[in-house]
Amino acid sequence: MSTRLRALTASWTTFVPVVAIVLLVFTWGRNLPGPVVALVTMVLAGSVLAAVHHAEVVAHRVGEPFGSLVLAVAVTVIEVALIVTLMADGGDKSSTLARDTVFAAVMITCNGVVGLCLLVASLRHGTAVFNPEGTGAALATVATLATLSLVLPTFTTSKPGPEFSGVQLTFAALSSLILYGLFVATQTVRHRDYFLPITRQGEVITADAHANAPSARTAWTSLGLLGLALVGVVGLAKGVSPTIESGVQAAGLHHAVVGVIIALLVLLPETIAALRSARRDRVQTSLNLALGSAMASIGLTIPAVALASVWLPGPLLLGLGPTAMVLLALTVVVSSLTVVPGRATPLQGGVHLVLFAAYLELAINP
Repeated sequence: MSTRLRALTASWTTFVPVVAIVLLVFTWGRNLPGPVVALVTMVLAGSVLAAVHHAEVVAHRVGEPFGSLVLAVAVTVIEVALIVTLMADGGDKSSTLARDTVFAAVMITCNGVVGLCLLVASLRHGTAVFNPEGTGAALATVATLATLSLVLPTFTTSKPGPEFSGVQLTFAALSSLILYGLFVATQTVRHRDYFLPITRQGEVITADAHANAPSARTAWTSLGLLGLALVGVVGLAKGVSPTIESGVQAAGLHHAVVGVIIALLVLLPETIAALRSARRDRVQTSLNLALGSAMASIGLTIPAVALASVWLPGPLLLGLGPTAMVLLALTVVVSSLTVVPGRATPLQGGVHLVLFAAYLELAINP
């Protein structure tokens, strides 16, 4: 029975990413009628689940923390491509798109995903345990990147408005790349053990003993299908975005809600993968996914849009408003207090989820 279930899972997770790409080719750039939107939504959901499956196969083959890094970087690279495409099509009205998308990714991962994972792990296992050295290093990098890229533009005076000058934007882009590169080197080479899951006694878990690692051929196949699934997720999300935008306008909601919904769709594969790790008491893997996604979103998006701003029309506004800066500052403070002990209860998870709910409420009703 279990063999048949594994065969069925392998079959649909191989089939759905291909269907998503075919559907994306036929729907890209077109106004979609209601039935097609429903079909796209169903394939989008299937692509998310397929992406999670293939990411877990790759992660099992290469081990942690490389596995979580693969998913975080893959999603972010495609997300950056989507942002640049939308900015090229949007003109002046897309001047804040990069800022809104990056900030949404930070709030979703650092509060939504982290809060859910801590809550699930602590309710299921008593307390959520993780390595404070690795998690603290990731949080410090996220806080620095977010401040340099999203807060400082509001206070600089070289150009009017929340906008960097050319030299300042270049510095922010190079700083983002350098910090992200240093973190990846720390996570995967010099201090890899800081980012591995640990037992309740503080011992590092170097491998999962519950199953044999997949073959190299299977892992490469899953890596390719992961890429197809993620392209399908982001592309189909863009396809249904006009319908989402129309629904948001019809409901009288703020336009920023569209960006939040798209970010939630794009980050759904990582969210599901992080929750599965939390249920297995691998909270460090969950935090690697969450904070790594926030870091990659800033560290790759800012350099990409800085380069694209040379030929993109309109200004590039990166500075956050006062409300967003308060939420970001509170997130950094609360996250620091969560990380320091190296373990968390349902209370910490609830605090992060309340912060995430506050972000969503203020996005809907600023």
